[in-house]
Amino acid sequence: MNPFTQRKLPLDVQSFEKMRREHYLYIDKTRHIYKMISEGTYYFLSRPRRFGKSLLVSTLKCVFEGRKELFKDLWITEQEEWEWQTYPVVLLDFNTINNESSENLQLALENHLVQRAETSSLTLQSPLLMSKFTELLLALHTQTHMPVIVLVDEYDKPMIDHLGRGKKHLEIAKANRDVLKNFFGVLKSGELAPILRFVFLTGISRFSKVSIFSELNNLIDLSMRDDYADLLGYTQEELEDCFQGYIDQFSDKFRWSHEHTLRALANQYNGYRFCERELRVYNPFSILHAFHELKLRDYWFETATPSFLINLLKEQHYSLPKLEGLEVSEAVFTTFDLDRLRPEALLFQTGYLTISDVQQRLYTLDYPNFEVKRALSESLFMAMTEGANSSISSHVIKLGRYLERQEYDAFFETMRAIFASIPYTLNTQRDEAYFHTIFYLMLSASGAEAGCEVLTSEGRIDLAVEFSETVYILEFKCNQDAETALQQIHEKRYADTYRQKDKNIVLIGINFDATTRNVAEWTIV
Repeated sequence: MNPFTQRKLPLDVQSFEKMRREHYLYIDKTRHIYKMISEGTYYFLSRPRRFGKSLLVSTLKCVFEGRKELFKDLWITEQEEWEWQTYPVVLLDFNTINNESSENLQLALENHLVQRAETSSLTLQSPLLMSKFTELLLALHTQTHMPVIVLVDEYDKPMIDHLGRGKKHLEIAKANRDVLKNFFGVLKSGELAPILRFVFLTGISRFSKVSIFSELNNLIDLSMRDDYADLLGYTQEELEDCFQGYIDQFSDKFRWSHEHTLRALANQYNGYRFCERELRVYNPFSILHAFHELKLRDYWFETATPSFLINLLKEQHYSLPKLEGLEVSEAVFTTFDLDRLRPEALLFQTGYLTISDVQQRLYTLDYPNFEVKRALSESLFMAMTEGANSSISSHVIKLGRYLERQEYDAFFETMRAIFASIPYTLNTQRDEAYFHTIFYLMLSASGAEAGCEVLTSEGRIDLAVEFSETVYILEFKCNQDAETALQQIHEKRYADTYRQKDKNIVLIGINFDATTRNVAEWTIV
């Protein structure tokens, strides 16, 4: 058994020093760190929240401070050519910097620079923010006779924090962007470039180089590089090697086989893919909490509801069923502009969608795992129905269970009750697309494996729901009849797609009545 297996789980531990000194489990990523430092100077990496960005920054800080004792038994200490030198490090953690206004942001940055100078017994004389930054870096170089390291964590927080909060906050985000554009531009100046050994910025979003990074346009973007795909997150191999004891505990608690436990964990938490390379990783936050509690819960999503994303999808009348199998060009991944927010870019960069396939520079996006799909579907459903009523969530959860048990009367009775609870005053066109969307969101939120607009050789299936022994193929009509819906399933031979799975195939035609705003009839074969 791997010696790391029984070490403490690093729940919310973002300090590399604390992790190593207090014997927390650490998945060795120093091979990537060594490669990065050896090959370049200016870097940028975007990853979703709670993915380990702050721990990476902390690890880099310890590397450049020459703290070799913290890296005992890790890959980097085996490299004889690595020189454990001590460099002056300037760390800017935007999680701790006030961004309520551009004035507050600028003042907070100035105070941060002054405090960093004081830790090295330096006094800054420059009156302006950018000149203070330049003065600090030059002074550290002069004092130590060593090149300087600049590490920036969550650089985009001053913008992200204000999205989805109305026009006033959007203007604050734009003003903060302008402050940061000038501030980071200092790092490319001819005066500083010769004295900088390493510059590394992390964040959630990849702002286009014509906006915030127009002044600092020499960053090497690692976000979608094949060779850094597993810089953050845990691969399946790392999970099985380093968490063996915790996997065994999961198996023992639920009386699952080892293989069943691995499949359950992967379905719930694995699936993040950030490049063309076919490599997927687990979100560290979720899997660590699952091992800690020995439960398959939606840990990552619970840490923050993506209200600004949901509002944006509603405002743009985005077709929510199309979030599955969404096809985009590579340009989407490099576009994040406050003046032209694109849902596809936001959903990918914030971790609600990930790459599922790449064919000839065309990227297909999908939910990374059940945790994200179920939780996001529930939030979207509640937003689409304006909350309906307080008991709606408990009804939604039952839907998947009823369908799996083939309790059709209970399933449709519950479905009709949910539709009846949606306010009549809701300002939404009640057409086939609307009913289709609500139906899909409800089933996804219930935890069922629901696939929307599944492509076949004859057309697109409205909805397919898979369980271990049964596949349901559903077709929807509005103000027509259920038989017409069922006839389309037969004519288009939708069931052929699933015959090789050796599962029971059930066909369901459903008709909605726009007047009653509810399910009018259904036919099951």
